[in-house]
Amino acid sequence: MTDPVEAKLAALGHTLPQAAAPVAAYVPTVEANGLLHVSGQLPFIDGKLVTGRLGENVSLEDGTAAAQACGLMILAQVKAALGSLDRVERVVKLGAFISSTADFTDQPKVANGASELMAAAFGDAGKHARSAVGVPVLPLGAAVEVDAVLAVRPA
Repeated sequence: MTDPVEAKLAALGHTLPQAAAPVAAYVPTVEANGLLHVSGQLPFIDGKLVTGRLGENVSLEDGTAAAQACGLMILAQVKAALGSLDRVERVVKLGAFISSTADFTDQPKVANGASELMAAAFGDAGKHARSAVGVPVLPLGAAVEVDAVLAVRPA
C-alpha cells in the first residue's frame, strides 16, 4: 500500500469501503478551484445502512460509530475521485446531519465520530470547521449523514 493515509487508517483498523453510488440525481464529488466537495454520505457498517434516530432507538455510541462510517465513505469517495488520499492538503469543513428527537442535544458528540477519523487520518490537516445539526429524518432512514469540503493538490 503506497498511500500513507490509507496505511495510517489500516494501522488503526479501518478499511475503506467501496465508494457508494448516488441514490438520486447528483454526483458524489465535484472538484473546483482546488476544493473537492463531497456529497452527503450515509453510514454503512458491515454493508448494512445504520438507520434510526438518536434519542429514540439509536444510542450515542452507535450514532458516533455511524458518523465514523460516514467519514470512511467520504474518504472512499475522495480516493475514487482523486486516485489517492495523498492529494488531500486539508479537510476544510464537515457538515454532520443527525436524525434525532427534539430533546436530543448531543449532535456534536455524534459528529466527533467523523471529525476524529479525519484528524487520525490527516493529522493537523484533518482538523476542520464543522456544523452538527439535528434533523427529523434523513434519506433512506439513515441515522447520520456527513458531507465534506477538502482542499486538494493538483493532479
